[in-house]
Amino acid sequence: MQMRIKLPSFFRRRLLPALWAISVTVWPGVARADTLSARAADAPPPAPAQAGTSGDTAVAKKTIGIVLYPGFETLDVFGPVEMWGELPGYRIAMVSQHGGRVKSVQGVETHATYSFADAPQFDILMVPGGEGARNEVNNARLLEFIRRQDTHTQWTVSVCTGAALLAKAGILRGRNATSNKQVFEFAEAQDPGVHWQKNARWVVDGKYVTSSGISAGTDMALGLVEKLYGRRMAEKIAEAAEYQWNDDPTRDPFARAATRPRGDASAQAPRALPPAPLP
Repeated sequence: MQMRIKLPSFFRRRLLPALWAISVTVWPGVARADTLSARAADAPPPAPAQAGTSGDTAVAKKTIGIVLYPGFETLDVFGPVEMWGELPGYRIAMVSQHGGRVKSVQGVETHATYSFADAPQFDILMVPGGEGARNEVNNARLLEFIRRQDTHTQWTVSVCTGAALLAKAGILRGRNATSNKQVFEFAEAQDPGVHWQKNARWVVDGKYVTSSGISAGTDMALGLVEKLYGRRMAEKIAEAAEYQWNDDPTRDPFARAATRPRGDASAQAPRALPPAPLP
């Protein structure tokens, strides 16, 4: 049998607050836990995590797929990679016919994560140029891969003679495009139905973006950044790379090479200057 002691109201008013004060002093963790529990019970439930916040919901990144083949031009690939490498919401992946290591015309080996057989659908497909493009225009598997990817890309992009590969794949017909001015005839020959622009640094026609030779790909890459994220973002990236952006797509300082008479040997620029004489 339990005995209950009923305290007078005077003691309840005076004694209980004093006991509570002692408990806070002696057992602060317990008292605080009780207080927090009471507050938590009255608090509304937390809002669900939104995409793009620090919640558990992962934000799916879009993918820029860059095609590699033997003899690709190193700067055609890595100029744009430098400009696109830290774009929010994008990742970069390399793809080649068989996957694995692919050697550029300068002898640089780059690893392709994907082969044509297992590559996912890319949001942006970029095809570089290079001396190897002269062989690849006859590579049916490469051309078919370009056509298959292009069906669902948001942007299809080329640098240098990569435009010749897009043209040979048949996806530029009736559109404006440009290519390397030193070997402009090579691109033209792949599809005369393309409206080839001899004076342009790069050309945008719908979702297709094609650039002039080699270094022009870096300018074009910044031009695409401007379309995706605005002018200020493109300028910040160029500044961070200490790169002087040629930002006028209609003006290519090397366009004169494309306007020389056909067969003019001077239009074929040497790949490198001769070594300087020893002192």
